[in-house]
Amino acid sequence: MTPEEISQHTFALCSRAPVVPVLVIEDAGQAKDLAKALVAGGLPALEVTLRTPAALDAIREMSDVEGGVVGAGTLLTARDVEAAKKAGARFGVSPGATETVLDAAEANDLPILPGVVTASEIMRLLDRGYTMAKFFPAGTSGGAPALKAFSSPLPQMRFCPTGGVSVQNAAEYLSLPNVVCVGGSWVAPKDKLTSGDWAGIEAIAREAASL
Repeated sequence: MTPEEISQHTFALCSRAPVVPVLVIEDAGQAKDLAKALVAGGLPALEVTLRTPAALDAIREMSDVEGGVVGAGTLLTARDVEAAKKAGARFGVSPGATETVLDAAEANDLPILPGVVTASEIMRLLDRGYTMAKFFPAGTSGGAPALKAFSSPLPQMRFCPTGGVSVQNAAEYLSLPNVVCVGGSWVAPKDKLTSGDWAGIEAIAREAASL
């Protein structure tokens, strides 16, 4: 895939709902029920972070949930990209934007949201052909005011901010013209995940989907 094709895919994906759940899954046995609850609540795009030993198995479990689109987050190396694609991930997310990760995503036809935080990083992605990026960590990098400032000199780039995004401030991000969606972990709180409270998670997802 070319960077332009990747950006078209990620823009379409991010446009499906205002929130992309950022999921840290310890038990792959819960993955399918979690995915079903989030999708039922109106959040079809699901980012499973590669931060636990269960992550790839969780992606495999979630990959065939009807109506869902599962992706892999925390892609740091070419090997991560390849493993995520093999496990069934249909998109990827990275905290940064190294040439190695971008090359691997393009070679493996995996749409990716590369991470940026500065104007120079955005310009480098634009030079390569990317027009969709993750703004991370949003909360400690200027938040919504920073993204608003980027919109005038760099209007071509659109964002999914993550890191410090919550139900309290998500609407502020979503009100910006260059923000397509936000990524957040609050939609799958650890206590509800641990107890298997799928109805509770679906209710939180429904609230997030209405933002």
